[in-house]
Order: sequence, then structure tokens, then C-alpha cells
Amino acid sequence: MHAPHATSTTPETEKDPRWAAVVSRDRTADGTFFYSVKTTGVYCRPSCGSRLANPKHVRFHRTAVEAERAGFRPCRRCKPDQAPLEKRHAALVAEICRAIDGTDGAPKLAALARRAGLSLHYFHRVFKGVTGLTPREYVAARRTSRVRDQLRRSNTVTEAIYDAGFSSGSRFYAESDRMLGMTPTDYRAGGRHTKIQFAVGDCSLGAILVARSAKGVCAILLGDDPDALVRDLQDRFPRATFVGGDKAFEKLVASVVGFVEAPAVGLDLPLDVRGTAFQQRVWRALRRIPAGSTASYRDIAARIGAPHAVRAVAQACAANPLAVAIPCHRVVRTDGNLAGYRWGVERKRSLLEKEGAA
Repeated sequence: MHAPHATSTTPETEKDPRWAAVVSRDRTADGTFFYSVKTTGVYCRPSCGSRLANPKHVRFHRTAVEAERAGFRPCRRCKPDQAPLEKRHAALVAEICRAIDGTDGAPKLAALARRAGLSLHYFHRVFKGVTGLTPREYVAARRTSRVRDQLRRSNTVTEAIYDAGFSSGSRFYAESDRMLGMTPTDYRAGGRHTKIQFAVGDCSLGAILVARSAKGVCAILLGDDPDALVRDLQDRFPRATFVGGDKAFEKLVASVVGFVEAPAVGLDLPLDVRGTAFQQRVWRALRRIPAGSTASYRDIAARIGAPHAVRAVAQACAANPLAVAIPCHRVVRTDGNLAGYRWGVERKRSLLEKEGAA
């Protein structure tokens, strides 16, 4: 007579949905509960990278205080008695950013890393993960912002250059075109001497305005009111000289309209893209999304090496001045739903439908 087969039982811990979060080291579960391990006497947050414990020895706790009252001590690796690592990093980087903002010159990376108490390589990675920019890019962006502010306030361009922290005028002028998109004198005058051609046309999405500077297409705007689009353009370049498009320019407008109606045609235009260093990185990533495809804001954040900068990516999409040329309409929420679109969600849906058909 054969002995009966033994039956296996599943520990209660494994049936608890919180155990799945521990197994997957789910960072989104951090703060919602903690777990302790009887054999080690420690408690951890769900995302802890320590070796996975035997579920038979695991207990769950609502708070860190509850775990400590049960006799467990905090894990030295995930530090569950402190703020989550991401928040600690965010606070640390915010402090470094304030230090950069309060410095006249360009601080050295090594000095910033020492201030943060991190190794050079790790500091660089943490800073980029939080801000979406390398420390050097952030310093450059802040100096650009200072120059713009000082050019509006200072009596002379030279005064603005030194007030913004540049040690020499020659160094500033070598970078001014990239920083401002025009000469400092013209920027100080609100875009004076900048000639912009523009024209307003019609497409299936409503009115469309296309504008071009000497550097390339500087605006593609969509809307219902042509006059409102023109005012928007003028607000962007308050002292520029605006010129109606000629026949050659009408061909450019026609190519943009043609792309809206038939995305398979493609759109390869020289662009005059003015934005912060972070915005430009996001916009470059958007241009790599092929027609007929979409990406989430989280996807774009990961592609530019800033996985935690999802909100900043969304803000960069909202600031995009070049509809369809920089295809922010191809960015959707993680669940696939359409998020806000500067020119209206219905236009976004229409563009995606056209590209899907293409």
C-alpha cells in the first residue's frame, strides 16, 4: 500500500499582496508598509535590495515605529527609519542647486561633490537623475538665465555679462548665440533687428501659423483664432520685425500643412529651437519618436537619462513652440490615455489618428 502524497502549503505571507511588492522591490510601495525578518531582527522598506528573506520569517508593519516596538531594528542598507532615498537625494540636490544659484562663478564639479558628501561619479549620477541635467548643464542653464535677467536690468551689455558671473566678455560672446539665439544687444532690446517671416494658413486642425527667423522655423502654432496666433507670436518676440511670407515661404507653410494632413510625408525642417538645456534634450527625444508610435512621459524621462523627471518632461512638452515639428502629441500617459496638449486634446487625438492611418 502506497503512502499518501504530501501536500505543500503556502505560507500566509506569500498570499499577502504586500509580499509581491517585496519580491519585486517596488519603490512605489515604500512608505505604505514595512516588513521585518525574524531571523535577522531587522525591518526594511519594500524596495530594499537585500537578499530576499524566507516568507515564513517575514511580518508586515504599518509604520517604522510599529516595527521598532515589535523589537526590530532598522536595516542599514535601505534605512527605513529615514526618508526614502529618492527624497533624500532630491533634498540634497536642491541644497546643491541653491549653492550654485548663490555662487557668482561656475563652481567645480569636485567641489560640489564634496559639499554633497558623495563620490564624484555618484554625485554626477544622482544630480542628473533628480534634475535631468548634468551639474555642468545646470550651471550653464543658470548662467543663461542670469544673463537674460541682467540684460533686461543692467545699463550696458558689459555690465550684464559680469553681473551674470562671466569672467570675460570674450567667453560670453563665444556662447551668446547659443544661449540667446541672437546678439546680446538685440536680446536686450526684445528681439530688435530679428527679422521673422510668418504666414497663417488653414488645415484640418484649424488655423496654423508658421514663422521663420534667419536660423530656421521658430514657431508652428495651432488654434481657432488666426489673430490670437499672431498675438502669441508677437508676445514671443516683442521687438522683432515681422514680415509677411512671400511665395517661397508659402511653400514652407504648405509643407507643414501637408505633414499635418499626411504624416507619412515626413517633415525635415531647419529649426530655430530656443529653450533651456533640459527642454532641448526633451525636444530632441520627441523628434526621435517615429510617426505612428507613442511614448509615455516616463519613457521620455528614461530616454534622456532622468527617470524621475517625469513632471519636468511634461512641462517641457507644454512649452514646445513647434507643433508637429517637435511631436509632443506623440507623448501619452503611462496608461495610454491622452494627457493635456497645448493645442487641445482633440487636435492631439486627430494627429495620432492620422499617423495611425499612415
